[in-house]
Amino acid sequence: MGKEIYITELDKERLSKLIDAEIKSGNMLDKPMKKLSDEINNAIVVSSGQLPQDIITMNTRALLHLDHEDIELTLVYPEEADLASNKMSILSPIGTAILGYKVGDTVVWEVPSGVTQIFIKEILYQPEASGDYHL
Repeated sequence: MGKEIYITELDKERLSKLIDAEIKSGNMLDKPMKKLSDEINNAIVVSSGQLPQDIITMNTRALLHLDHEDIELTLVYPEEADLASNKMSILSPIGTAILGYKVGDTVVWEVPSGVTQIFIKEILYQPEASGDYHL
């Protein structure tokens, strides 16, 4: 982990349950799962109402610069992932990489094709900023 990252109490609770389920199914040995576990265990946990509006949380829609192009995606739980709709699973390398980072951050992260840099350009929608604390 390079920079400090932030997650909400609710996201940490839900992601911890997801990781526990993956451990029980034997998937904890996966490198992305281990990285996600490390990230949430080292994150600064804040209440939804105290989270800055420029942080990527679960269900945040963001504009990123990746591989020389801008991409818009929504960070979602695995069961909601749909690449055709630009819904990226938290369990994907990019999903794990961007959780908790803020606008203006550049995240250097290992992906299957090597190491990539992801620049967070803009938050288009963050549930906490919109008062959608249930998402």
